[in-house]
Amino acid sequence: MSVQNGKDLLVKIDLTGDGNFETVAGLRATRVSFNAQSVDVTSLESAGGWRELLGGAGVKSAAISGSGIFRDATSDARARQLFFDGEVPAFQVVIPDFGTVEGPFQITAIEYAGSHDGEATYEIALASAGQLIFTAA
Repeated sequence: MSVQNGKDLLVKIDLTGDGNFETVAGLRATRVSFNAQSVDVTSLESAGGWRELLGGAGVKSAAISGSGIFRDATSDARARQLFFDGEVPAFQVVIPDFGTVEGPFQITAIEYAGSHDGEATYEIALASAGQLIFTAA
């Protein structure tokens, strides 16, 4: 696998609820993490006293975070409204040469900042809120 350009990792938001995805405007840095909790089933009979985990069990989750410059675009307005309404619409995360992850996410944090001699910036955090579908590139 070759080196990938960071700007190609895209976070897209469903603008209308009908699969019309648009890239979240102004993002400069994006981070995606996938997690799976383990279920410990170790007992006195476990071979050699080693921990045993139950395969296929536990809760899976994903988190997305990003930061960038405030642009007041359509996607920004949609993200703000989703946060205040507490909705969980579909998002897409395009990971170059890996694939696309799509599913419901809730915006758990939005932060805005700015200085008198610089641009207005923002940070956003999302948490998965249902089953995610992965499509390989």
